[in-house]
Amino acid sequence: MANWVYPLGTANDGDWDISLGTSDSALTVDGWAHTGLKVATLAAGTAVELPAAAEERIVVPLNGAFTVTVDDVEYPLAGRASVFHGPSDVLYSGTNAAVTISSPDGGRVAVATAPANASYPTRLVTAAETPVELRGAGNCSRQVHNFGTPAALEADRFIVCEVLTPAGNWSSYPPHKHDEEKDGETQLEEIYYFETRVADGSGAPDSAHADAIGYQRVYASDERPIDVAAEVRTGDVVLVPYGWHGPAMAAPGYDLYYLNVMAGPGPVREWLISDDPHHGWVRQSWDGQDIDPRLPFGA
Repeated sequence: MANWVYPLGTANDGDWDISLGTSDSALTVDGWAHTGLKVATLAAGTAVELPAAAEERIVVPLNGAFTVTVDDVEYPLAGRASVFHGPSDVLYSGTNAAVTISSPDGGRVAVATAPANASYPTRLVTAAETPVELRGAGNCSRQVHNFGTPAALEADRFIVCEVLTPAGNWSSYPPHKHDEEKDGETQLEEIYYFETRVADGSGAPDSAHADAIGYQRVYASDERPIDVAAEVRTGDVVLVPYGWHGPAMAAPGYDLYYLNVMAGPGPVREWLISDDPHHGWVRQSWDGQDIDPRLPFGA
């Protein structure tokens, strides 16, 4: 059976802390074809490079500021102190473009990718332009940055967003799937890249910062076997090739972030899902509940 969980350090390659599913990834995953992710930690004044390839890319600062050079044109990304400080500038590079990412002061950066054929122009999406959605209610409240969704970004294949979940809340819930092309559903692979932190004002001891945790669940929706119940920390990745997935759980005392990268073989670039029929009723329970007052992050 293929491996769907990659703790920090198990998918590294050269200058990259994570290199999964991209055109130049040395590590291959059986059955994985439509999405990719690279993450790098840059020291001050250093850079990483991606050669031109038939894949589209979006550069997402996780912490720190960056300059992204696409075919010799420089684009400054203001960045942020951490993923829990609100949206960041991001850059869509299109396809068949050489990309260099540098940082004057150092930081950590992610690059979401997808094999693509159609060409779309390079585009800077600033933090101020990023659609911020507060989704769910009560202890299912979460914050979504929709910078790479069809409504926000013209692209060929992928759908990219990031989700922040306050300590003790559940997101990616109710469990849902998008693993077949049918009315009301599109077939999409999905990558979850996680970061965690001790929640502000939690009163946690210093030792807690070294082991901030969250959890991710994936399970079978048909005859294809998959059974993931993963404890996740900063730098961990969970791949969702098919099946019901959710919840992504922020443990009490710890905030949870994840970057989602989705793409598939279908004709339409759209996120259409089916809820697990045992649990879809939970959506109606949100009626009349308030959004968690800890949101939005970065306000």
